[in-house]
Amino acid sequence: MPENTIVAVGELSFEKALEELEKIVARLERGEVPLAESITIYERGEELKKHCERLLGEAEARVEKIRLGGDGKPRGTEPLDDDIPF
Repeated sequence: MPENTIVAVGELSFEKALEELEKIVARLERGEVPLAESITIYERGEELKKHCERLLGEAEARVEKIRLGGDGKPRGTEPLDDDIPF
């Protein structure tokens, strides 16, 4: 895929979205883009950030810890953090 092809944020993996977000942040920090483009890439960065947060939340919700019985043997699993509001 050519470097300048824009992929819909929802189609990106966590890793690809994070990589693109890091590039946007670096460009904005260096101040190498005109104001109008800065606004456009900032908005894309916001979308990427929200996408990454959503994917991370989904991954955290799937992580489980092993529950041990009194004898120290595994008895099943439970959510890693019961405080997750999912």
